[in-house]
Amino acid sequence: MLIQAVPQWQGARTPRAGDLPAGCRALSTWAGDVLGVPVREVPLAAGGSPVVDGIANREALLDNRERHTEALADGPVLTIGGDCAADLVPVAAARASCGDRFGVVWFDAHADLNTPGSSPSGAFHGMVLRSLLGDGDPAFAAAPPIAPGRAVLVGTRAVDPAERAAIEAGLVRLVDGEPSRLVAELRDAGIERLYVHLDLDVLDPTGFAGMDYPEPGGMRIGQLVAGLSALAEFEVVGAAITECVSGKPDELAILAPVVHCIGELLR
Repeated sequence: MLIQAVPQWQGARTPRAGDLPAGCRALSTWAGDVLGVPVREVPLAAGGSPVVDGIANREALLDNRERHTEALADGPVLTIGGDCAADLVPVAAARASCGDRFGVVWFDAHADLNTPGSSPSGAFHGMVLRSLLGDGDPAFAAAPPIAPGRAVLVGTRAVDPAERAAIEAGLVRLVDGEPSRLVAELRDAGIERLYVHLDLDVLDPTGFAGMDYPEPGGMRIGQLVAGLSALAEFEVVGAAITECVSGKPDELAILAPVVHCIGELLR
């Protein structure tokens, strides 16, 4: 097992997007010490690029995807971002290698189901799950895609109208994070191999302040750990923690139960 740090910021258009690279590096170093595993950073371009076809920094993101693909490691990997689009490459690779019974649990305050045509901001971190489902800009769309109904949103509470329509159409499932209901959804979807995506904004900002895009009413650390622990009955093939903007050791220490739990799932 190892940690791959992906200090990408170009997928976000938030006030603290510029803090994502430093947050990624701080969290990666700290998590590597906590888990006793090596950390490798994926070398990415530092700059941005114009909005093209409804996606901010599109060319920079495509360049980052190519660099990440070249650096992608084998075996159990904990990817640490960076914005949520740091998970585009590892999730797509896992889907390609794991077959149809692969699924994703997407712990995130936001649905990340927009397309370039529906996004109100042009920020790609709000489109990444939709891209993994094979939709949106063809240059980013996963092939093969995650099958409809085999992506499960957990703790999601900020949903745009087009994203709500995708949920209601059955493209993804939405659960509140209660462990037994989460496991029941995964079983019902026929998922056997699983990737775990964690955007830290799934947490309530009163419990952890170092997230990029806070939304009130989130999960507590104990609730998140309970949800993660319930996934142990599945084969977890990869995981990610994204959208950290904190470099403060005392803030990062709050995440210790979460990092330990993900480490156990990957081992």
